[in-house]
Amino acid sequence: MSLDTQWITLTWMLLSGIVMGMAYDSYRVLSGQLRFPRWSMHTLDLLYWVASALFVFRMLYAGNHGQLRFYVFLGLIIGVCFYFWLLSVTTQRFVVMLIKLARTLIHWCGHILNILFVMPAKGLYKLVRVILGFVLAILIFLGKLVLQCLVPFGKLFRWMFRPLLKHWVTPRWIIRAGSSIAAIWKRWF
Repeated sequence: MSLDTQWITLTWMLLSGIVMGMAYDSYRVLSGQLRFPRWSMHTLDLLYWVASALFVFRMLYAGNHGQLRFYVFLGLIIGVCFYFWLLSVTTQRFVVMLIKLARTLIHWCGHILNILFVMPAKGLYKLVRVILGFVLAILIFLGKLVLQCLVPFGKLFRWMFRPLLKHWVTPRWIIRAGSSIAAIWKRWF
């Protein structure tokens, strides 16, 4: 293996160590800010390490076709140490700022959706409710008016058929039930 390939591989591993540190800090800040359930932390840790291993292997494969040498581990360790020495605090602040920005955008999008869709829907619901109440009140008024107009015809009908009703044997309970229904009907309408 040539010296150029070894230096390229060392550079790739340094960069891989820095990327692993950034991913770890980002993951740590996100898990703290978003408050993942405690039971899911082990699964997320495992996913982080699997993704990191796949990323390092891909970088190692790009650098020297996947050959493990001492300088590969040295490059990873130096990259991670360099990251935590110089870039860790900056990355954490940047991720916190991104989370605040995302929360602000989500809040504003929710506010805009509320103004554009929820408030008009509530207003439309109230308007339909008022219109239906008005229409129902008019229908009840017209129903009462029609019934009041039919009262003389009912009296006329009763007067015309009174002789027939006296000749028929009508049980008293039917007459009382009819009177009760008529009284309830008059009370309601």
